[in-house]
Amino acid sequence: MADEERAETLADLGEFTVIDRLVQGRVHPPGVLVGPGDDAAVVTAPDGRVVVSTDMLVEGRHFRLDWSTPHDVGRKAIAQNAADVEAMGAAATSFVVAFGAPATTLGAAAEELSDGMWTEARSFGASIVGGDLVAASQWVISVTVLGDLAGRPPVLLDGARPGDAVAVVGDLGRSGAGYVLWRNGIRDFDDLRRSHLVPSVPYGQGRAAADAGATAMTDVSDGLLADVGHVADASAVGVDLSRAALAGDHDVVAAAAAAVGEDPWGLVLGGGEDHALVATFPGAVPTGWRTIGVVVDGPARVLVDGSPWTGSGGWRSF
Repeated sequence: MADEERAETLADLGEFTVIDRLVQGRVHPPGVLVGPGDDAAVVTAPDGRVVVSTDMLVEGRHFRLDWSTPHDVGRKAIAQNAADVEAMGAAATSFVVAFGAPATTLGAAAEELSDGMWTEARSFGASIVGGDLVAASQWVISVTVLGDLAGRPPVLLDGARPGDAVAVVGDLGRSGAGYVLWRNGIRDFDDLRRSHLVPSVPYGQGRAAADAGATAMTDVSDGLLADVGHVADASAVGVDLSRAALAGDHDVVAAAAAAVGEDPWGLVLGGGEDHALVATFPGAVPTGWRTIGVVVDGPARVLVDGSPWTGSGGWRSF
């Protein structure tokens, strides 16, 4: 891209020129019958059911452009929505994206954001099929994801039963550690800081859990205690987590936590945005998953080593 093109703002280019640039040359999977450019997209629903979820990212609340590149933000926007579909035992197939930004935003930044979205979506065979572009006082990204259950029943929050194993696939505490490092201006621990900017979703493992008979499942977006708490509440059961089973996660974040005066257990148990999957199983857990606790009789509560946890309980939106 020439320097003069990189200097063009959204106002210089206009809505439809920007949209044309964002969709030009994109290749969709076979399930997309009509992609961007018409009044609406058309996608197939071979299962006869569609899994749908929506999430938003607001600049200054969910990301900072002095920490993240637009490409990072795009990947994160897709990943966190795809994780919700994974947590139902489905596969994300297509996305609709609405983007609000100041008129002074560089067109090149919008293209970089789109490239990040496409990079993440293509990594598991999905695509972006439509959306909207509007003027806003800051960056706001709203993503709707569609998913396919491929004949499976959805795995809900309310199916956990006493005696089920609680297992997780993916990392815990890394994003939370990365956040406190960024917030405190510490430039060490590159992997952890990167984990906060772009989550590593265990794509495909939601379906593996469903096939293995998972009775309940969620993704760890607000923090392990908070999200397991949703399972406990919906299922009217208790969950007892084991710190010994989570020791590996603790050890990974311990040095970073010490550098900023944080409790590493607070990051593992209360840090969010790793988008690991946690599920309950009445039998053996799938390959790649690790058992971290057990479902016990109600009342609905989450325990750590048999006792209530008094530290951070996770993310709160308000």
